Amino acid sequence: MPVLRLALHFIRRDLRNRYLGSFSGGLWALLQPLAQLAVYSFVFVYVFKAKVPGSDAPGYVPFLALALWPWNAFAEGLSRATTAIQDNAALIQKVAMPREVLIFAAVAASFLVQGIGFLAIIVALFAFGVPIDPFGIPLVALAYVQLFALALGIAFVFAAVQVFVRDLSAALPQLLMIWMFASPVFYARESLPEAYRSWMALNPFTHYPEFIRGALLHTPAPSLAGDAIALASSLAVLAIGWVVFRRLDPHFENFL
Repeated sequence: MPVLRLALHFIRRDLRNRYLGSFSGGLWALLQPLAQLAVYSFVFVYVFKAKVPGSDAPGYVPFLALALWPWNAFAEGLSRATTAIQDNAALIQKVAMPREVLIFAAVAASFLVQGIGFLAIIVALFAFGVPIDPFGIPLVALAYVQLFALALGIAFVFAAVQVFVRDLSAALPQLLMIWMFASPVFYARESLPEAYRSWMALNPFTHYPEFIRGALLHTPAPSLAGDAIALASSLAVLAIGWVVFRRLDPHFENFL
């Protein structure tokens, strides 16, 4: 399958460029999350004395870590994919190729790297005595794939719009920062005033921290209806993103 081979080529190229010149190479994908976990443990537990509400709530570090790395994958995938067409303008103008492969490769490479780090975090938490449920890991893997579909759909739209509106990449870091704090990454939904909790359901990322924490830590998790809505939403966003990208694709070369 030529498209699949092309996608794998760009994923390998992305990973190679990330660690080019690094002494540790791909090992940094494991070292970085473990170092971050140590920093967060010190800052949030010993400095800010952060706690999760509830008498039977887990410690704050596993609560944060199990949401932060999926967010990192989501945010990094969007950031790298948004400029993928623009960054490969010279290649696009010389070679006839399916441009959506560039978006897929950028998101896939980000999810792969952050996924390795996420797995390292889960192993580290388990090693330090956090009661991680190993039977929840397959469910988390499925949720991670579903989150990838959501990120890919949004990335298709962002990458296409970025070709015509170059301000998007400049505004994206601020947009992602607001999005992160509007998601239950650093806090539980129950910490919000009750009047605002229902609004968080409109955030498509909200489902994933709550589902992952529920699967691994047995904290309150979304209902089956919520799971179905999240799955349908991710597939719908992927389909819409694909259609938008394909409709704008013929005009890319005029603006690159």
